[in-house]
Amino acid sequence: MLFNSFEFLIFLPVVFTIYWALVKSQHARNTFIVFASYVFYGWWEWRFLALIIFTTACSFASGLLMSRYTQHRKAVASGVIIINLIILCLFKYFNFFMQEFSTLMGIIGISIDCVTLNVILPVGISFYTFQALSYTIDVYRGRIASTHDVTAFFAYISFFPQLVAGPIERASDLLPQFMHEQHFNSATTTDGLRQMLWGFFKKMVVADNCAIAVNQIWANYDHVGSSTLLVGAVLFSFQIYGDFSGYSDIAIGCAKLFGIRLSQNFKYPYFSKNIQDFWRRWHISLMRWFTDYIYIPLGGNRGTRLHHLRNIIIVFAISGLWHGANWTFIAWGIYHAALLCIFLFSIDKFKHFENQFFKTVSTLLTFTLVTLGWIIFRAPTLHDATGFLLNLCSMKYIDTIELSNVNIPLIILVIILMLTMEWHGRHSEHALQFNSHSILARHSSLRYSVYFAIAMSICTFSGTQSQFIYFQF
Repeated sequence: MLFNSFEFLIFLPVVFTIYWALVKSQHARNTFIVFASYVFYGWWEWRFLALIIFTTACSFASGLLMSRYTQHRKAVASGVIIINLIILCLFKYFNFFMQEFSTLMGIIGISIDCVTLNVILPVGISFYTFQALSYTIDVYRGRIASTHDVTAFFAYISFFPQLVAGPIERASDLLPQFMHEQHFNSATTTDGLRQMLWGFFKKMVVADNCAIAVNQIWANYDHVGSSTLLVGAVLFSFQIYGDFSGYSDIAIGCAKLFGIRLSQNFKYPYFSKNIQDFWRRWHISLMRWFTDYIYIPLGGNRGTRLHHLRNIIIVFAISGLWHGANWTFIAWGIYHAALLCIFLFSIDKFKHFENQFFKTVSTLLTFTLVTLGWIIFRAPTLHDATGFLLNLCSMKYIDTIELSNVNIPLIILVIILMLTMEWHGRHSEHALQFNSHSILARHSSLRYSVYFAIAMSICTFSGTQSQFIYFQF
């Protein structure tokens, strides 16, 4: 079920009403949340419910077994981790690696039949698998105690707002919230609705309108000029940001309706002053996961500079592969690893540049470098990525942008509006969470006028309804 669908417009109020009005105990609420989450997920493909139930059951059992058989903790943890990774790899990576292996064998003169699986990728498998893995690893490390509350644990894995595209939550942060009694809070609910409104604006007005232009430009990138390609690259930067951060805002805001606090997943990343700052602000929950479970165990920034460089490259290459079974994602990860290494190893030379002009230039340069990376990310193949970049950089000719069913001035206007609102609210959790010093916080009539204007823009200027980009990961 999509957040931006009529079904969800009916589903959410029904679930909210039953959760608070009809169900009284937290245990019963958890049971209902699991049921509602499975309806939400099964609306897309009910047969994959068996997969998430199996993953959840294995992870729950791993905690119980490690607490009971302490001398076999490592074997239990390893076994469950391997099971979860095998499931993930079979559905997401098996065909990719088999095809690449067949190609490699063909290069050296060995012809083999390429065996592939005729399966579709389950929505959100990378997200809920990583969330399940974090529980098993943290119990094994002794960071958290295993839980015996099966309904709370199933709610932790399947909680529908963040089930299919995050944020990727830790058991230590989210699980206790399902194990303690939740109480309705009108202020939290109101803030959740505001955050959802802003998320719908970013997805349906910004991202979906950008997508129309971006798809047309990418479909004809060999036949348009550099100026059009530049517009396409910049618009995709805002498309993917509006799409993914919009989803996160909807998910986090929706969770607040049920008294649940999810982690902030985006912190205005396009205001980053350097590439390291960008990765502290973009997809925060995923980078936190990779930092704790891969980067630090590899040694982090300890050891020699070469070891530090190696660890960064490994983490970002895996991060790229996590996004999809395609060389473009791996190349995108390595590209960002290279940028980060260059920055980290030259940071001392720029520490004395702290004036506002330098910060502005640095922010624009960071956005430019990130946008170039998004070209690699968006491309269907490395050949397409190379072709787009070469045509963009060739500056052969400047053309007028002619796209069907695309209102470029409107897109630019909504992007400026989004950036203005987020700059105004950059010190808050989301753009509509106005602090006490804001003029909008002090004048309720002006504040509600902004809410009304955003709601009307969603109804009037929404682009073609589309699935969230990160559902494919």
